[in-house]
Amino acid sequence: MRTILISAVLIGTLVAGAAIEPAQGKGCIKGALVGGLAGHAAGHGVLGAAGGCVTGRAVAKRAARQRAQHTSPTAAKSGELGHPAVSQ
Repeated sequence: MRTILISAVLIGTLVAGAAIEPAQGKGCIKGALVGGLAGHAAGHGVLGAAGGCVTGRAVAKRAARQRAQHTSPTAAKSGELGHPAVSQ
């Protein structure tokens, strides 16, 4: 029961923090929820939530990096994204 309460407080804190500054929490909330549930099943809810947050954040950063590479400014200028290049 104590673990469930601590997990709920941790998740609530993460959700409140994400509402205040969403750019820093991408991936953390979803990872914390999944990690908290998995950790709870193993008897380590808080540890699972913390690990899930870190993992979720790493995955979100990797996805953002890949999106940035696929939509580079040089590709947009040359019309490689399916849009014709604008000539002046």
